[in-house]
Amino acid sequence: MITSKSSDQAIIGNPGDQRSVSDHYARGGLLEAIEGGVSRMGKTIDTLTIDDLSAVDEFHIGGRRATEELMAQLGVSPGDHVLDVGCGLGGPARFLADRYKCRVSGIDLTSDYVETGNRLCEWVGLRDRVKICQASALAMPFRDLTFSAAYMLHVGMNVGDKESLCLEVARTLQAGSRVVVYDVMRTADGELSFPLPWATTIESNALGSPQIYTQALELAGFEILSERNRKEFALAYFDDLKSRASAPGDEPAPLGLHTLMGERRQDQIKNMIATISKGIIAPIELVARKL
Repeated sequence: MITSKSSDQAIIGNPGDQRSVSDHYARGGLLEAIEGGVSRMGKTIDTLTIDDLSAVDEFHIGGRRATEELMAQLGVSPGDHVLDVGCGLGGPARFLADRYKCRVSGIDLTSDYVETGNRLCEWVGLRDRVKICQASALAMPFRDLTFSAAYMLHVGMNVGDKESLCLEVARTLQAGSRVVVYDVMRTADGELSFPLPWATTIESNALGSPQIYTQALELAGFEILSERNRKEFALAYFDDLKSRASAPGDEPAPLGLHTLMGERRQDQIKNMIATISKGIIAPIELVARKL
């Protein structure tokens, strides 16, 4: 096990950094694995719903429940066009488009996620409202003032330059737009144990404190509306997952984080839970508005 007290590293700055992050999340055969899970659920592509996919495509602490709470704070309506920064497979984007009848554009570095996410949108009939493309959060392929809301779920842990990240999000947002950030952040000094879900080694870790995020948002022209530490929510979520986990020797659930993360997930999740329990890190929710 690798341990370190370092917290902020310069990840996602040059193309080499971007490849490193993309490689960390890469998962060959992902679409086929999900399709196999769907079949084991007794479903077909024609009968699939976004709820059926939530166990695999809500890749953040709290899953669908966290998504519902976060999206409710965006104030989105059917006429809105929303930005998803670091969208992964696009689970939250599909939820938002389905629940609020808006449009969502997402970007992610990992080609496996982008390709699979777009196919999942087709499967559930949301391809006209959710579009995902491969791009860096520091250089998004969108015009200025394109979006009326934005969110970022568990992304900043791979982006060392929080100021540039927030400036790029601000560039694409209209005045008065809300942005929700839900990242794992460093909340106290202490050692980190690797691997973690977002980083295999200290070199690929870019944890920041809530103060770093709020300063970056304010410098980019945002007003902070609220901040909430979700440590207890996270621990309750993991306790629930543990209680519902298959017994040793049983077949795993058709779809879940194991589908996305493979064998490495056990050590990553174990290290993350232990560090959250110690109060060193926690998922933090920030809501801000562009002035």
